[in-house]
Amino acid sequence: MSTPILETRNLDKAFGAVIAAAAVNVRVEAQEIVGVIGANGAGKTTFVNMVTGYLTPDAGTILYRGRDITALPPREITRLGICRSFQIPQLFPGLTVLDNVLVALGIASSRRLGFWRALRSPARIESAERLLADYGLSEFRDRMITVLPQGVRKLLDIAMTTVGRPAIVLLDEPTSGISVEEKFPIMTTILDALRATEATIMFIEHDMEIVERHAARVVAFYDGRVIADGPTREVLTNADVRQYVIGAELHRRR
Repeated sequence: MSTPILETRNLDKAFGAVIAAAAVNVRVEAQEIVGVIGANGAGKTTFVNMVTGYLTPDAGTILYRGRDITALPPREITRLGICRSFQIPQLFPGLTVLDNVLVALGIASSRRLGFWRALRSPARIESAERLLADYGLSEFRDRMITVLPQGVRKLLDIAMTTVGRPAIVLLDEPTSGISVEEKFPIMTTILDALRATEATIMFIEHDMEIVERHAARVVAFYDGRVIADGPTREVLTNADVRQYVIGAELHRRR
């Protein structure tokens, strides 16, 4: 059996009396597209925070390509090739779209940050413009962040997440706050750009239409535990998932 790109073994995490993760075991193969679902407070974001180093589990192990990364801080995990986006885009509002990407490229290209390093080199501008094109953002190149619609902010945040060509990208609700008309095109743009880099993708999502259309596999959380893990249709029709996560909604009428 091949070594998975990401594996968690018996992860536990508690905040006082609240159990946020209990014996979480997840195995992800390279280039999979995995949807992560669960009600608010089910443990989805706690899982992502542990994998990316923002939280340290109370017990258990996190392996990246077989290497134990459980105790590493976020910056070291990012440098290894695991990156994430946040539900609320993490952008620099006083800068243009291009300058946001240039800042991200400058940080990704250097182990030591400095105030005296020029960001606007021809090579870096070319890289930034290529990334903007991959995410359909070229027309917004010179616009300030404050005037961008939410969908464009989401795309830019995710584009900036991928400047270092990570091996794994974890997306926290990539379509939240986006209109019904925009959600499918935006998700398609994101996944097409990431697939082109052969990245492994895990995305937290509450919209079951997005999950059905774009996830090949789903991991369902409830009360800090994984209650189902498997092919999308199998998980979304699972009795426990229907009861505790999605309910008997219209998408399950098949």
